[in-house]
Amino acid sequence: MRIAVIGAGAIGGNLARKLSAAGHDVQVADGRGPKVVPDHVLEFGARAVTAASAVQDKDVIILSIPFHRVPELSDPLASVPGETVVIDTSNYYPHLNGHIDAVVDGQVESLWVAEQLGRPVVKAWNAALAGTQQTKGVPAGTPGRIAIPVAADSDEARRVAMRLVDDTGFDPFDAGVLADSWRQQPGTPAYCTELTLEDLGPALAAADRAEAPRTRDRLMEHFAALTSTPTLEDVVDINRSAHR
Repeated sequence: MRIAVIGAGAIGGNLARKLSAAGHDVQVADGRGPKVVPDHVLEFGARAVTAASAVQDKDVIILSIPFHRVPELSDPLASVPGETVVIDTSNYYPHLNGHIDAVVDGQVESLWVAEQLGRPVVKAWNAALAGTQQTKGVPAGTPGRIAIPVAADSDEARRVAMRLVDDTGFDPFDAGVLADSWRQQPGTPAYCTELTLEDLGPALAAADRAEAPRTRDRLMEHFAALTSTPTLEDVVDINRSAHR
């Protein structure tokens, strides 16, 4: 597939690297320009380009930028054909993204993203830590393979995103329509807890919409109070413990 990744940070850069290694034609753009894209992101053939160039003639566009910056892409994406699959990997954290009234009042994060862009999106790769995505992808069929939820209103767009999740080393889980993607937002049992395909479905079902933002904020306060940097395994354990 012809894929653009907008954002060359920990998650976007990793996706560009893994998807190009899987044989896809990948271009990656960073808001500061092509020259700042790290060399390791381009190791398997991804090419650094401008954002304006990246969105042209693509089958899939992956948005991996801070949540509050999504509206900046409405103009670049305005001319992108409707059949192009746009995937949102972002999450809303008030202390990082500022106060966004609609989301604070309960609007599902990716429905807000779709509204800002004026087009449908898929929600994927948001519910796994960057470290998980970078180090724990394994081939399909590997016992204990971690699963990643994928939500979209279009069955075809969801299928496309699920194939790409598989290509990055994780079992894709069909999480249904975008209105239900709050179940994979921060503060839920499925969020950054490294669950298998068997366990992810029950975790999504167990999500409490009213409680999730409170759990998210409580966890952020806990991490901020730590006196040393937690390991990836520590973070996953802490996230899991919030739902026991």
